[in-house]
Amino acid sequence: MLREAQAITEKVLSLPAFQQCKTVSCYLSMPAAEVQTTSLILNILGDLGKTLFVPSITSSDGYMDFVRVHTEEDYRSFPAGLWGIPEPTPEWSSKKRQSNCNDLDLILVPGVVFDQSLSRLGHGKGYYDRFITSYSSSTGRSKPLLVALALEQQLLEHGQVPMFDHDWKMDMIITPDKVITAPPA
Repeated sequence: MLREAQAITEKVLSLPAFQQCKTVSCYLSMPAAEVQTTSLILNILGDLGKTLFVPSITSSDGYMDFVRVHTEEDYRSFPAGLWGIPEPTPEWSSKKRQSNCNDLDLILVPGVVFDQSLSRLGHGKGYYDRFITSYSSSTGRSKPLLVALALEQQLLEHGQVPMFDHDWKMDMIITPDKVITAPPA
C-alpha cells in the first residue's frame, strides 16, 4: 500500500493543475483502507510554495472546515483521533489556527469507492459534499478542482457508484496507474 501511495503522490506532484495551484487541501488519512497522504502532505509543506489546509470537524452537527497547517513539525504534532486519523489542534505556536481558506485551488478528496465516471462514495457523513456546496455557493468563489485519490481496488466501472442531488462528481481521480478525467465536452 505504501508503494501505491508513493505512485499516487508522484502523479499528484507532476499534475500541471497541482503545480500551478497556490492553496491546496489534503485529507488526513486513516491508517488503512485508503491512500496514505503523509508523504504528499510533507511534500506540500516542503519547498513547493503552497499553502496547505486540512479538514477539521469541530462539532457534532456534521460541519467540516479546513484549517491551515504551517510546517512539518505542526503536522507531526497532531494527535491521533477517531479511527487513528490525525486531528489538527485548535492552536499552533500559541495562536488560533487559521480556518479562513477563501481561495482554495484544489481539494484532495478521500472516499470509500469511486467509479470511472468520476462518482465518489464517501464515508456516509456528507462532510465533503456539504463543504463544497457551501464553499462554491459563497459569492466570488470558484469551485476548487476536486481530485480523488484511489487505490486500484477502490475504482469501479462507469455508473457503479450511486449519485444523489447533493453529491459532487470529482474532476479527476488518481490511482497508482492512471489519472482519470472527464472526456472533453
